[in-house]
Amino acid sequence: MKKRLFTATAASVTAAMALSATVMAADYKVGIIQFVDDASLNQIEAAIEAQLTAKSEEGEDNYIFDGFVYNGQADSTMLSQITTQLLSDGVDVIVPIATPTAQIVQAATEDNPVPVVFSAVSDPVGAGLAESMEAPGSNITGTSDALNTNAILDLMFVANPDIKSVGLLYSQSEDASKQPIADAKAYLEEKGVEYVEKTGTNNTEVTQAADALIAAGVDAVFTPTDNTVMTAELGIYEKFIDAGIPHYAGADSFALNGAFCGYGVDYENLGTATADMVIEILQGADPAVTPVQTFDNGIATVNTETAEALGLDYSGFAEKCTAVVETVTAEEFE
Repeated sequence: MKKRLFTATAASVTAAMALSATVMAADYKVGIIQFVDDASLNQIEAAIEAQLTAKSEEGEDNYIFDGFVYNGQADSTMLSQITTQLLSDGVDVIVPIATPTAQIVQAATEDNPVPVVFSAVSDPVGAGLAESMEAPGSNITGTSDALNTNAILDLMFVANPDIKSVGLLYSQSEDASKQPIADAKAYLEEKGVEYVEKTGTNNTEVTQAADALIAAGVDAVFTPTDNTVMTAELGIYEKFIDAGIPHYAGADSFALNGAFCGYGVDYENLGTATADMVIEILQGADPAVTPVQTFDNGIATVNTETAEALGLDYSGFAEKCTAVVETVTAEEFE
């Protein structure tokens, strides 16, 4: 029997390539769970969506998140239910935003190893989410907004070298706040500066804690990247202004919501990088050996209205930061 020979034409090659691309293209379901509604986390979530949309439009694969985006409103029961729902929906990856969300998702996927790419986890190792930053060691990796606590406290003393007492305002329920608060205590003890700790687990308690710090007569207040305090900032910033106390915090959203200074990462950039990691994992990268990404903490955001009300000069910040950004009080980033 004679073998039949086929000659490839330009048209047949093009058709074959098109068929191959069609076969190789994939639709990926991306589940996104936001811890709570605040300016920073909203910015991250929007950036993740924008990047996944852009990559879907320019590439062959399609990253589907419509119908798979949730906000747990800081309720652990709700966050657990959302995670269960996403697993039932058969998502290909889960993206928890903020440490408490990532911890709940991690626990839920121990026996169902869906890849997890977290975002805005300040201390992944300390929170028990990763064995190390270089090799997380399981089905989970992501991006970290680790705070350089000493750097923001340096700014505090640039603005006022004569500080004698600092208030530490945070939530004990957030693992992300534990290490920065420990670092702040060590820093202040070395300088011989007193500190007063006050905590809260909801808006009412945070407001009461702020009142207690004012009553204690502290010269400045420090809050790390704490979502519980973040959600209360619009309700407490005027109290600090009226008392003449500058509030320094670990994210630009605090300054947007009225605090004197927020210091930390660019959250839009962090969200974009998170989406890129999601794509990398979906295309075959192993989360266990994919390093957690960290970012430069060199951006100070100053609320100019608050600075004027407090009579503070922040011109010296430029020498201590990669950049100084000015903002005015608003609820959300534009």
